[in-house]
Amino acid sequence: MLFFLLSSLSTCSCPSSLQSFNDNNNGGDGLGEVDGKERISATKEDIEWIKDQIQANGLHMQDNVLRKGINPRTRAQQLQDLIQFKGISHYEGPELDNHTALPCPGELLVEEHHSNYGEPWAGGRDVFEFLAESSHLSPNSRVLEIGCGTLRVGSHFIRYLTPEHYHCLERDELSLMAAFRYELPSQGLLHKRPLIVRGEDMDFSKFGSRVVYDLIYASAVFLHMPDKLVWVGLERLVSKLKPYDGRIFVSHNIKFCSRLGGEECTKRLTSLGLEYLGKHTHDSLLFNHYEIWFEFRRSKA
Repeated sequence: MLFFLLSSLSTCSCPSSLQSFNDNNNGGDGLGEVDGKERISATKEDIEWIKDQIQANGLHMQDNVLRKGINPRTRAQQLQDLIQFKGISHYEGPELDNHTALPCPGELLVEEHHSNYGEPWAGGRDVFEFLAESSHLSPNSRVLEIGCGTLRVGSHFIRYLTPEHYHCLERDELSLMAAFRYELPSQGLLHKRPLIVRGEDMDFSKFGSRVVYDLIYASAVFLHMPDKLVWVGLERLVSKLKPYDGRIFVSHNIKFCSRLGGEECTKRLTSLGLEYLGKHTHDSLLFNHYEIWFEFRRSKA
């Protein structure tokens, strides 16, 4: 089957996460847990409910203008206020005398990093739902993300998983600052104790030699790496992936493999103990967008 990797790249199974969830769960009553597992994505009933709430409250989209409020400001204006006036109200005197336990840079407080991805921040939830359901995760599963950035996706995994079960390797200092100094504390996730490590060159040694993951994923990261480094990373990751049931997902494309040619790509994967399972797409819940993912599993114990 692996021999047909390249030809299969032109085909895909294309259920949205919403539809696939409903197909698997036969509708249900739209409430609580499904089949004893915590529900991850929205059901058709959920979508109808929120539409009903919008209609019942007489809500309509208005022109994209600032509204009246306590102090309506753009992000740029908020940042200037923080720099010039320290916000709306603040303690006077030296910083040591204020009551801020974890002072955060103004650029993070106004969430400028939410615009770093070329698409809405809400897309992170879409990726989480697709990967979690495709990998049949439970809260006790273990997940490794390669390049978690500012936790657009990772924050959802951290919230869902048992404490300490989310790991990430990230090279960018500014992204790590946003993750540690804003996203984790502001979303109430400090108690989840994710293991986020600064590093590059696909060095996973700081995560320990005994940990085995149910899901390893890389969103667009491999696009910016030399093919040789991607293969080095995969070789190091195979032993950290749960045999047979564990999954590796790679987004956008797998040119690191297809550039070798079909037979050579297949041989390379097989020599590592990996099996290519197929190409998938999933749709966004909130905006007109779909994302492509390639699925692999560990084929040897």
